[in-house]
Amino acid sequence: QVQLVESGGGLVQAGGSLRLSCAASGRTSSNNHMGWFRQAPGKEREFVAHISWSGITKHYEDSVKGRFTISRDNTKNTVYLQMNSLKPEDTAVYYCAADYSVISYKVVTSYTYWGQGTQVTVSA
Repeated sequence: QVQLVESGGGLVQAGGSLRLSCAASGRTSSNNHMGWFRQAPGKEREFVAHISWSGITKHYEDSVKGRFTISRDNTKNTVYLQMNSLKPEDTAVYYCAADYSVISYKVVTSYTYWGQGTQVTVSA
């Protein structure tokens, strides 16, 4: 089992920045693929970013490209999501997810382990 705990969410004005962290514990492995997803009220959970176990391969949802950066520190079993130039439409609960292998990094069901989520609210 892998436990994931997100932190770093909060309330920020449009144009501001936040850095989310996702700390893994339990049967952790630096070989896990990690993803960030978000879910706004009344909407489906959607893909935000993915990072491979090595940290070399990264993918982003189109609307966050150039504004968000995913990174990981395998010595700390932690993945980060640096979010800059935040917009009101970024408001959502943000979840991190992990799995040893993923069929499709954009798909929710590709990931076995999930955190409890952290709220990000961007005011206009």
